[in-house]
Amino acid sequence: MTRTPDPAAKAPAVPHQVTAPDERASDPASAVPLPVRQAAAWSWRLLLIAAAAAVVIALVGYLKLVVVPVAVALLLAVLLHPLVGWLERRVRLRRGAAVAIAVIGMVVVVVGLLVLAGRSVALGIADLWDQARQGIDQVTDWLADGPLHLSTDQLDTWLDQAQKAASSNSSSIAAGALHATVTVGHVLAGAVIALFCTFFFLLDGRTIWSWVVGLLPRGSREHVHQAGRRGLVTLGAYTRTQILVAAVDATGIGVGAAILQVPLAFPLAILVFLGSFIPIVGAVVTGAIAVLVALVTHGPVVALIMLAIVLAVQQLEGHVLQPFLMGHAVSLHPVAVLLGVAAGSFMAGILGALFAVPIIAVLNTVILYLHGHDKFPQLGQDDHVLLRPHRHPVLERAIAQVNELEVERAAGADARALGEDPAVGADEGASTDLDDAGDGSDGTTGPESGRTGDAR
Repeated sequence: MTRTPDPAAKAPAVPHQVTAPDERASDPASAVPLPVRQAAAWSWRLLLIAAAAAVVIALVGYLKLVVVPVAVALLLAVLLHPLVGWLERRVRLRRGAAVAIAVIGMVVVVVGLLVLAGRSVALGIADLWDQARQGIDQVTDWLADGPLHLSTDQLDTWLDQAQKAASSNSSSIAAGALHATVTVGHVLAGAVIALFCTFFFLLDGRTIWSWVVGLLPRGSREHVHQAGRRGLVTLGAYTRTQILVAAVDATGIGVGAAILQVPLAFPLAILVFLGSFIPIVGAVVTGAIAVLVALVTHGPVVALIMLAIVLAVQQLEGHVLQPFLMGHAVSLHPVAVLLGVAAGSFMAGILGALFAVPIIAVLNTVILYLHGHDKFPQLGQDDHVLLRPHRHPVLERAIAQVNELEVERAAGADARALGEDPAVGADEGASTDLDDAGDGSDGTTGPESGRTGDAR
């Protein structure tokens, strides 16, 4: 008879299992929430990047007398590259001759514009000064007779104070003149460096770029080369578009000043052209100078008309040229352009404002390509940089020395082998054999002939 288990019976006791303490409980970082840890990780990385960027900016500022001419040379090389290609294809010139003609032609055009502007300024500055004095007298009369009712004694007192302030700061004025002279010397030296670099960027640009890319690790050279090609296309598009925008601004303001018979219309047009290379801000400042000249020479009515012309040109640039041409060329929003110019001018003055937009545009294109977004897929991937062979100079030098030692040892062994068998002994053996051979009349040769002779 089988026994049924008693349900009330107790199960055998199981030994108590001691659970290991949670490893995370002993880690102090586990008490920090995950979002805070991620924010901290991002923060120290961003701080490191900011410190590296600050070091680079400080180094560029310290070497600006060299960096700025090289940057200008790069812009000029990108601008002149199509002309060099056209001279090579159409005129059948060699590369060096085409580059020389392009650079010399650019210098001639720039110097010609500066000479024409300087000549216009030299001829019209006297009349402008006379008109400015008349304008100052009119302003003085308005201050005395106008709603302010300033007395002549008060105005004379202010003028005397201004003259005394100018005379007391004569040393500062002289120091400023000396600083201006040094600056002119730096500008001339920078112009020479820029022309020199422009010539060789056009002549050997591919070789220089290959050398620069060759300094990088081998695995990243091809990616950097393709990104650099696209950055160069962006830089060329920016340069050509900015020249077109500057030409439109200079033409509009210059023609308006000429119609209103404002003095120095041509120099003002050149000034507007140069100032327009600083997007948004440059044309406004140079246009304000044109309005000021119109105010001094022709009064407030002509100045208001000149202001309307400047504002119309600015509206054309801001609503047509910048969004359609510049936006398509560099793919930057106008807000990004304005903030870039403001940040560049804050960090590096007028040079920062001048180079802020092209730097941001090139970085935008390069970074997007490295992250998988190709803005210029039509360029393809067929153009490859010429990689230098992977060599170790120290190892190659050691291998060459070992090979030289092996050659010297082999030559010494051959010389010793030749010295063990003298040539005289060999000749004597040969003559003995001939003597032993006899005349061969009996038809015997060798030792038999020798024995026959001995028998005789």
